Parts: sequence; C-alpha cells; structure tokens
Amino acid sequence: MRAAFVTPGAYPVPAPRGGSVERVVENFVPLLADHLEVRIYGRTAKGLPRRGMLHGARCERIRAPGRRAYLSGVVAGLRAYRPQLIEVENRPRLVPLLKRQFPGARVWLHLHSNTFISGKAISPKELRTCLGAADRILVNSFFLKADVEKRSPRSTAKLGVVYPGVDPAWFGGRALREAVRSARGWQHRQIVLFAGRLIPLKGVHHLLAALPALVRRHPNVLMVIVGSPFYGSNRTSAYSRKLLRMAKPWRRYVHFEPYVSHEHMPAWFGMADLTVVPSVRREAFGLVNVEAMASGLPVVACRVGGMKEIVEDGVTGFLVDPHRLAVELPERISLLLEDEMLRLRMGAMGRERVLERFTWRHTADRWLAELQRDLGTGGMEE
Repeated sequence: MRAAFVTPGAYPVPAPRGGSVERVVENFVPLLADHLEVRIYGRTAKGLPRRGMLHGARCERIRAPGRRAYLSGVVAGLRAYRPQLIEVENRPRLVPLLKRQFPGARVWLHLHSNTFISGKAISPKELRTCLGAADRILVNSFFLKADVEKRSPRSTAKLGVVYPGVDPAWFGGRALREAVRSARGWQHRQIVLFAGRLIPLKGVHHLLAALPALVRRHPNVLMVIVGSPFYGSNRTSAYSRKLLRMAKPWRRYVHFEPYVSHEHMPAWFGMADLTVVPSVRREAFGLVNVEAMASGLPVVACRVGGMKEIVEDGVTGFLVDPHRLAVELPERISLLLEDEMLRLRMGAMGRERVLERFTWRHTADRWLAELQRDLGTGGMEE
C-alpha cells in the first residue's frame, strides 16, 4: 500500500533548524516503511537533494517560492505516485482540495496543535467543511481530541489519538554532565531549564516572575532559558526583549541561550537539574515534556492542555494550577531543588514512563492501529 505524508511546506524534512511538525514526521514515518510504502512531501533546502531516502522513507522536496507553488508541486508529485492514502499534516484547508484532486484516495488530517483550527485561523463553518472532508482525523492528545469534538461534534467517529514521542537513546545522556557544566563555570549551580520558543504562549514571563522567590531560598540557582522567538533564527521580538528587561536585575541568576538546534539539545537537558514548562494555555501536547523526562529530569508544568497526559503529578514531576502560578511555581521548583533524592526518583520515573508510552516506536504503532481501524471500516481496498 502506498501512503503519502504532506508536510506544511514551512520547513524541509529533515528539519535541523526547527519545525515541530516536520520533526514528528521525520521520526515516525520511516518506522512505517516495514509495513507500507511511504513518501514524505516537503520543501527543499540548501544541501538537500530533490529526492532522497530518510531511513527507509522516500522524501520528495519541492522547490517553490510560495505556498501556491508548493501545493502545485505536491499535487504533481502525488499524481505520479498515486497513493491510496494521503495524510495532511496540520493544515485543514488542504483536505478538501486534495480530496477533490484524488477522489479515489483516503485523505487523513493529522493535527499537531489547535493553531490552525482556531477562530483566528479559520471560520467555524469552513473548519467543519474541512473536517467533514477528512476520512480520518489524528490528533496528538486527548485534550486536542476534545477540542476538535467541541468544534465539530460530527467528527467524533473519525478521531484517533496518536502521541508523538522521542528517541530514548538520543536523550538521557548525563555522562558528560559535570564536564559540560564545568566548561561554563556552572558546576556549583542548581540549574532550572526552560527550552522552547520565546512566545507568550510558553509562559516564560511566569518563570522569570518566580525568580526573586527562588533566589531568596536558593542563592546558587541558575535559570537557563534556551530558545528564541522563531524557529532556526536568533531574531528577537517585542516579547523576547521584554523577557530580557525582566531578567536584567537578576542577570547573575539567568542565562539566555539563543536558538539551539535539536541535535544539540540533549547536552542542555543533561546539565540541568529540572525542567519547567510554564505554558498556561493551548498546549496540545508539549514535546519538551517527554524530552526532559527521557533525559531523566523531573518536570514542573502547568495543569493545562495535553501536558496533563504526560506529566504524572507527584510521580514524574509536578503539575501546577495555572491560576496560582505566582505561589505554586516557585514552591514546586524549590521543593525539587531542596531534595536531590526526590529529583533523582522523579527523573527515573519520568524516563520509565517515556520508555513505556512515549517513544517514536509507540507513535508508529499507534498510527498503524489507526490504519487497521480504517481498513476495518471498509474505507480502503488492499
């Protein structure tokens, strides 16, 4: 059986300089290659061939200056490939278009966030039309599933949850911990790590607001903030400049590290004592949670969105009430900083939880289970 995976076209596959959707695709789709013929469609980039193989999955890269040209290139590639299944990644509007172009194929929609189903991105009426055209809709958390059901109750029967994951062999390497810390002069600091884009959604301002209380109780604390406002870029924004102003009086206790490529992130997780994910809304999953847990770190996250499905409160870290961040965030961080055995125990439990349910192999297996359900409904001919 032939299956095609159409990425948004914002970043290439593989996406070394960012693109969370592309990163999910590049990691789990090749694991399907033992079961079906798979082909990934994405944009081209310097140094990447128009066609190539990625661990058993063929990549078709489109040279296109804009969205319309990219879509035309994808359609031309699909006509030549003639897939029986086309999966659209995170772009609902493409579903009815591809369904019209390829009426004999099953067209799935795989939602990685609720960004493109929100009222700002698409009208409720158009969204219902797009979801109605999909033969199956995959989401990355039960939180996102409930959101889609609320927006389009008729889509319930089409929905399936496929969690993203991590490569546990890639994370978890703490052998170089002291060497890396020593190289930066941080060997005697307690490191609280944030990793992600510097946008209001991620809540870094809440983390910085907790810093004065943390410094009073832990004078050797160091808050390390890794990331920038834009994927693959060190450009600043009004929000990131606001964060720098907030941190200025506490410069001895804060380190900003601009954009770090995904391949170098294990070292940053490895040197930390714990990770904080202070997103207060609309976080459908939060891949950084499982990356931190795979690295053996406890996680302090907000009790919102899909993060409630990842972090087990009191076991692999702590979930804090988004309405009580000013009190609960410094309290939970302090509790972990004060108790090394608690940190180690929660970190070990977090890695065990990842190995049990959040690897890319789990992602691929869940996807294949959704395929079997679709086949079972008579939606596709072998």
